[in-house]
Amino acid sequence: MNYPNDVKYTNDHEWIRLEGDIAYVGITDYAQDQLGDIVFVDIQTEGETLEKGETFGTIEVVKTVSDLFIPIGGEVLEVNPELEEHPELVNKDPYGKGWLIKIKPTDTTEMDDLLDAEAYKQIINE
Repeated sequence: MNYPNDVKYTNDHEWIRLEGDIAYVGITDYAQDQLGDIVFVDIQTEGETLEKGETFGTIEVVKTVSDLFIPIGGEVLEVNPELEEHPELVNKDPYGKGWLIKIKPTDTTEMDDLLDAEAYKQIINE
């Protein structure tokens, strides 16, 4: 499993990477592995400003649908356009081409409450 050090993690298995004043959000390698083959990503919150922990969309696998929770508050600027045709990118490259949304954070200090790679590995017992 892959746990990059340049992202922060949530207990709900999302990750966030800040690049300037924009942040990318996705699900972790562990989450995509546990879910299995992703067949559909449904995110209808583009343009909305959400609070930390709110649901920003769902991810669907063959037998279940899981909610996606925003790691920090912010405005959803963009949904990854590649996922409409290729939801499997989340399985293949969860921290790269499989990102889910781009946000403009409301308060980046909320990232201080998130987990680093080592703390996340302890939560999932790796």
